[in-house]
Amino acid sequence: MRNFLREHRWAVVVSVLLHGLLVVGLVLATLNSHRPPPTVQPLPIDAVVVDSQVLHAAQKAQSDQEAARARAAADAQAAAAAKAAEEARAAEEAKAAEQAKAADQSKEAEQAKEAEQAKAAEQAKEAEQANEAEQAKAAAQAKAAEHAKADAARAAAAEQQRLIDAKKAADAKQATEAKQAAEAKQAADAKRAADERARADREAELRKQLADEEHRSAVESGPLRDSYIARLRNKIQSVWIKPPSASVGLDCLVEVTQIPGGEVTGARVTQCNGDAAARQSIENAVYRASPLPDPPDPALFERNFVFRFKPNE
Repeated sequence: MRNFLREHRWAVVVSVLLHGLLVVGLVLATLNSHRPPPTVQPLPIDAVVVDSQVLHAAQKAQSDQEAARARAAADAQAAAAAKAAEEARAAEEAKAAEQAKAADQSKEAEQAKEAEQAKAAEQAKEAEQANEAEQAKAAAQAKAAEHAKADAARAAAAEQQRLIDAKKAADAKQATEAKQAAEAKQAADAKRAADERARADREAELRKQLADEEHRSAVESGPLRDSYIARLRNKIQSVWIKPPSASVGLDCLVEVTQIPGGEVTGARVTQCNGDAAARQSIENAVYRASPLPDPPDPALFERNFVFRFKPNE
């Protein structure tokens, strides 16, 4: 009872206050409905005046306590539900672990069985392979014996054929050596004859060159060369067109290049006391004189020759 009063003291206080106010109201209403005698004084009322703020505070405190109790009940219920869910989850995980363990054990048993079967099959296969190897070995030995016999026969035949081939080779070598000796003798004779002809040709060519040199020297040192060069110079000077700038006493050296037949392929004034117009006129005259006269003797032909151009002589 004391605990109940302690927990609900504010509610009791509020209830007492409300009842006191109700009693006061009833008393006031009775007094107003019955006019009292003027001489009669009202009896004093033993009542407690309660402030509205105190009343509201008491109501709010009561509401907060009820809300706190509701929240506590809700929290307790949520905790109980969470604990139940956790226990259910743990149970499910334990069940799943048991099932996984059972599955692993079953799988291990199956794998062990398969391993035994594979081992038995491997042993059977090895036994079969060993049997086949023995049979193959026996067949190989028999075949090797046959091959050895055949090889011996082939070796004997080969030795006989080798002797025959050796005799043939010796005969062929002897014939080849005899042929090579004959060919070597013929080649030596032919080479000796060719050397003799080459030496004779060289001697003849040398004699011809010496004769040509002697003839050329004789011709060049004689009057034919001077007369031939004079003919060339006269022909060139005869076709020369004197430019207005050419002075008296013009003296130039001209290099001429010609080919057999006298055709001029090049003309160049190397030294000259005239101007550029005079030089150009002399070179043009050389080209106009082409072809030049043939030499009286082939030994006088020179591809490149130089003559002195002096038109006033």
